[in-house]
Amino acid sequence: FDSANAHGQYAPYAMAMLPVALTSFGYHHSVASMRAYYGEESKAQKAILGGTLVALMFYLVWLISIFGNLPRADFGPVVAQGGDVDVLLAALGFAINSERVATTISAFSTAAILSSFVGVGLGTFDYMADLLGFDNDRKGRSKTWAITFIPPLLLSLFFPFGFVLAIGYAGAAAAVWACIVPALLARKSRTLKGGRLGFMAPGGQLGIALVLIFGGLTIFFHFMGLAGWLPEPVLF
Repeated sequence: FDSANAHGQYAPYAMAMLPVALTSFGYHHSVASMRAYYGEESKAQKAILGGTLVALMFYLVWLISIFGNLPRADFGPVVAQGGDVDVLLAALGFAINSERVATTISAFSTAAILSSFVGVGLGTFDYMADLLGFDNDRKGRSKTWAITFIPPLLLSLFFPFGFVLAIGYAGAAAAVWACIVPALLARKSRTLKGGRLGFMAPGGQLGIALVLIFGGLTIFFHFMGLAGWLPEPVLF
């Protein structure tokens, strides 16, 4: 682990982590649901911004807790086993002689995985209901719930490590639907009559161009990782 970065070359690691970071912090699939829930774009905007800041704060606490307690040399075996959370927690158990702290970290990691599942499920739920034309009554929502949550539940039971494999491929897909498609929609809507009414994201055409460039770079880095030109990211 140390020898792989003996010369302080951090840029390849940052490039490799970009697709994973986009997937981890992607909330775009819930924007339409939050707009419908709050009823106003301004309220949904504040909720998204506040939620992102809260998630970032907890993520920084998580990083400080892990890197501040686990010796650098102990990351080698964790990385060698794919960076699985269970392996990481086991390594922390040897480094921290406090059952309370270990329990807290374990509970935090469980909550992080659960909140990610719920957040993705929220956007997927409304998308499936709209795609399949299910009614917003008890019967229709029950069918939407079954289609949204039962398949990933079965996949997680039969393929417990499938999440680590899937998130490695999700970066490129997330860049398409979270960066490229919204940017193109925004650019198209601003050319239509009435497209500039109501809420409009700041930045103008430059902001749209930057989002498109970011999405393109994310996809490019993803395929560079698949080709073995970048180090493999570790999913702590």
